[in-house]
Amino acid sequence: MDRQITRMNSNKDVESGLFGSELEAIAISVRSLAKTCQKDTLALLAMLRTLEDLHREIREGVFQTSLPDNRQALYNLLKDMEEAGGWPYIERMRLRSLLEHLSASNGNSPTVKHESGSQEDDGGSP
Repeated sequence: MDRQITRMNSNKDVESGLFGSELEAIAISVRSLAKTCQKDTLALLAMLRTLEDLHREIREGVFQTSLPDNRQALYNLLKDMEEAGGWPYIERMRLRSLLEHLSASNGNSPTVKHESGSQEDDGGSP
């Protein structure tokens, strides 16, 4: 119990220590790989999928097993999360955004097909 509280309190200095350096090295590697794959959409998509898989693996594995087992430790975790920017989230690109980007580059208005099978203009000019 005290170990968890101590661990959370020490996390405030995490980014300034060795752990922060290792995270920065990982971030640099990921950015470098993304830049290398800049024109390869499939490689970038594979990279995003891998990052999403890692996020899920860490969240469902070691993160869940490290969660506090008492109210005070949980309060400290939630307080730290609030102060540090909340829950990490990997946002997926919406299909509509992808279609808008594609249509903007082609100069067309995207047509969205609904599940019912009907088509609807997405609001752009004809």
